[in-house]
Amino acid sequence: MANYTAADIKTLRERTGSGILDVKKALDEADGNLEKAVEILRVKGLKGVAKREGRSASDGIVVIDIRPADAGEVGVLVEVNSETDFVAKNATFIALAETVLRQAVSTGVADAALLLASELNGETLQTVVDEASATLGEKLVVRRLARVSGEKVTSYLHKVNKDLPPQLGVLVASDAAGAEVAKDIAMHIAAYSPTYLTRDGVPAVTVESERRIAEETARNEGKPEAALPRIIEGRLGGFFKENVLVEQVFAKDPKKTVAQVLAEVGGTVTGFARFRVGA
Repeated sequence: MANYTAADIKTLRERTGSGILDVKKALDEADGNLEKAVEILRVKGLKGVAKREGRSASDGIVVIDIRPADAGEVGVLVEVNSETDFVAKNATFIALAETVLRQAVSTGVADAALLLASELNGETLQTVVDEASATLGEKLVVRRLARVSGEKVTSYLHKVNKDLPPQLGVLVASDAAGAEVAKDIAMHIAAYSPTYLTRDGVPAVTVESERRIAEETARNEGKPEAALPRIIEGRLGGFFKENVLVEQVFAKDPKKTVAQVLAEVGGTVTGFARFRVGA
């Protein structure tokens, strides 16, 4: 007779995120010893890390840290991916994400590859992630991180699914006056997903590409030659209104742009970052 209970199975699944059959096999092999069963699952998991490399990790979590800095505040946004939502809500996975976030804050790096190569307690962060992957039995990926600084930094986290941890996160850097509406703007960014802060931030090559597409489209539609400049500039303006934050129609008041909302409080936004898991 097996030397463990249904409660032991539940506990081991919650601790490791492993499937019920793997948990039962580990408990059988460990003669019901939970700690030994965890070790067995980790060893088996490490053997499978390379095999999991080709899998897709499109679920996961976003985590945020904001703290004082020399010039005001700095915010760090990190996305860590798992294969399934079952692991995404697992306590071990969430703890790993917090570890990754703390390491990003302490090292000051702004690149996921450099972060994974950094040392934590005598081993690389990549090794820590691989060990968690072994325990949980899924491919885990530190996908990206962003660092935003300004006089004030405001955050917004959104649960796409109420049963899962936050999977959409936004950081907004502003001056002190802009902080008055920064939360609303962060929620706007979450919903409208702008790419650029201002027109000046749009690369020249992108602007020229959009202008060329607008011209070719207008010609294919048979528009009059004399009307082309006006049509092209109009469509380019539409591109800016869709992709530039300050030119977007404000989510909470469609009669205003984000720029007008900021002007009403005499504030400015100096930067932002937005991650949605898997997007």
